[in-house]
Amino acid sequence: MAVVPIAVELCLQAAVDDPVGETRWQFWFDQWLRELQPAAAVELSLRLTDDAEIRGLNARFRGVDVPTDVLSFEFEADDTQAQIAEEPLYLGDIVVSVPTATRQAYEFGHTLEVELAWLAVHGLLHLLGWDHPDERSWQAMVTQQARLLKGVNVVYDWPSVYPVG
Repeated sequence: MAVVPIAVELCLQAAVDDPVGETRWQFWFDQWLRELQPAAAVELSLRLTDDAEIRGLNARFRGVDVPTDVLSFEFEADDTQAQIAEEPLYLGDIVVSVPTATRQAYEFGHTLEVELAWLAVHGLLHLLGWDHPDERSWQAMVTQQARLLKGVNVVYDWPSVYPVG
């Protein structure tokens, strides 16, 4: 059986300089979603921002008044909203702080591009329903992230960054 490519509409918003570029972002999300095989064409937004903006979002939506690296906002359609067959399914929004990613890339000893890919795929998995409330689910999620990154030739040595135990 042939794999049918899934259409991915990526809305990229860069409030700061984009060190990756729209073409690479689109390629990554296309590959990740092809691997994850959603049931329909999808749409999502990726916003690259600074620490001040992500801190405000983190405070407003999570009650945590500090900057963070990535936030995901899964779209929650109510029962009255019918999915139109021709329209892609809106997954939600991923927001990444480029300054925080820059600091983490330096701290973890890899490139900014690698860190941004890690954060973006983490956000995508959250939009698709993944979560990590405990160690077991965290390990499963980061293992999936590493597998998806490997599929786009990005290597992230997460066991050295997030040791078990």
